[in-house]
Amino acid sequence: MTDVTNVAWDIDSILDGRSIDELFDAAESSATELADLRGRVGTLDAGQLADAMHSMATVMDLLARAGYHPMLSFSTDTSDPARGAAMAHSQQRATQINTMLIFFELEWAAADDEHVAGIIGDNRLDFCRHHLEQVRLERPHLLSEAEETVLADKAQVGRAAWVRLFDELTSAIEVDVPDEHGGPGVSLMEALSLLSHPDRSIRQQAAEGVTAGLAPGLRTRAYVFNTLLLDKSISDRQRGYNTWISSRNLANEASDESVNALIEAVVSNYSLPQRWYRLKAQVLGIDKLADYDRMASVADTEQEFGWDEGVSIVRDAYNSFSPELADVVGRFLDEPWIDAPVRPGKRGGAFAAPVTPSHHPYVFLNWTGTSRDVATLAHELGHGAHFQLAREQGIFHQSTPLTVAETASVFGETVTSSRLLATLDDPTERFALLASTLEDSIATVFRQVAMNRFEDSCHTARRNDGELSVEQFGELWAQSQHDMLGDSVEVTEGYRSWWSYVPHFMGTPGYVYAYAYGQLLALSVYARYVEEGDAFVPAYLDLLRAGGSRSPEELGKIVRCDLADPNFWANGIKIVEGQLNAAEEAARAAGRIN
Repeated sequence: MTDVTNVAWDIDSILDGRSIDELFDAAESSATELADLRGRVGTLDAGQLADAMHSMATVMDLLARAGYHPMLSFSTDTSDPARGAAMAHSQQRATQINTMLIFFELEWAAADDEHVAGIIGDNRLDFCRHHLEQVRLERPHLLSEAEETVLADKAQVGRAAWVRLFDELTSAIEVDVPDEHGGPGVSLMEALSLLSHPDRSIRQQAAEGVTAGLAPGLRTRAYVFNTLLLDKSISDRQRGYNTWISSRNLANEASDESVNALIEAVVSNYSLPQRWYRLKAQVLGIDKLADYDRMASVADTEQEFGWDEGVSIVRDAYNSFSPELADVVGRFLDEPWIDAPVRPGKRGGAFAAPVTPSHHPYVFLNWTGTSRDVATLAHELGHGAHFQLAREQGIFHQSTPLTVAETASVFGETVTSSRLLATLDDPTERFALLASTLEDSIATVFRQVAMNRFEDSCHTARRNDGELSVEQFGELWAQSQHDMLGDSVEVTEGYRSWWSYVPHFMGTPGYVYAYAYGQLLALSVYARYVEEGDAFVPAYLDLLRAGGSRSPEELGKIVRCDLADPNFWANGIKIVEGQLNAAEEAARAAGRIN
């Protein structure tokens, strides 16, 4: 099958033959039983705590099933009011049940240090120990039960509601592009995919179309962002976080200092993307790139991939690394675990959803047949395989902090690119692939840190100066891009509004630096693989199976990467510099530059 139209997931198995409300009813019943522990959590012995945590896992499993089903359904058609209503109903019931259990983590966090030290090492708590330790670290930022309950209840009509509005607004955006590429009214994702087109006039028209498509709701999206920025500042003040990103760093199990070191290392090497974009301008025969040229393919023609072809490439790449991992990936490709086509009302982007360890994960795509889509398929299947292999850790430890979450995805993408490179003899084709690999690193490391700098400026300005105008957002966005690009790329006036479709700024503030963290970690992990060969594979699979049962530093040790080394980020950036050197050499060999 080369047509992707029918590559759709079957999510009804999540419900396990029950209705969403039946799942919630079962969760509420279990939560009611757990509520009998109120006032005693901090004094439970190891066996009692283990029993309680197993009951908590049951509640979490039921809530995950009842929550993921309507969320995944809504993501495929955000224009359907019934799906939106179902997701809202799900959020309301989940919040009601979760508020019944707020006391549990509050009491555990407040438990006597000596008592905790005496029970935490018990092997009956292996399945939840790291989770319990992380809850203890949040103690300085937790409020009273009454306050936490009010905040949880109000979030349904606060932050969560604004994020949903943003998703609906951006999913409804329509863009006019040249007739031969879809004509009037294509989705935002389809229009953005044209920015890799080899014809510069097509790229420019697509960019102008995107800017025009973003214009009608720009003030509304700016208001949504302002509201979410204020909500974040209020929450941070109430919880006593030092900076706007401290809560994200704590959730990521990363210190403010380590994150600052990462950002400083990347910013101090902005010369690398600038060097690449100057080289790319030479290759494309352009005096100076514009922002809409950055993703332009350096291939003579833009190759289109049918679904079958893309699947074959990715499956073969994973198999070349590990047949066991390829078998895991193969289940996603062979069973209805992927939703791939672009459809009206479908939200943009791509993601993998873990659901719950008692069920398999899913992958969400917007497949348009570009080489970028093949890389995205490899990327999201890396996430999916990570979730699948980590299911044995249980619900408390299946998922990793965001800082490690990108490791498997970037690694899978890198394996795919390297496998393809090994099959190419033609210098022009080799250069095109090396350039694509380098651009992935630049986009994931440097562009995401530039986006972090934009976020930082927005949160800081909102707290210090008050509500920001559309023009101020545009100025801060342009400045963050100028800082990264220098004089190597022209930032056009129209590009100033392009911050306004990025969902991470709204739903997961502070998320984006984790891409850079994950990319540099994954490249370092891949460098270990290149150095050690097949002997490395078991350690890598152990890393995936460990899920989030250990801290990022401990997970890094499994594959012999020292995240505590002050030079770790600098060494990772040297790998990106090596990619740039290889791309320059390939460009000369292909006769694309002198």
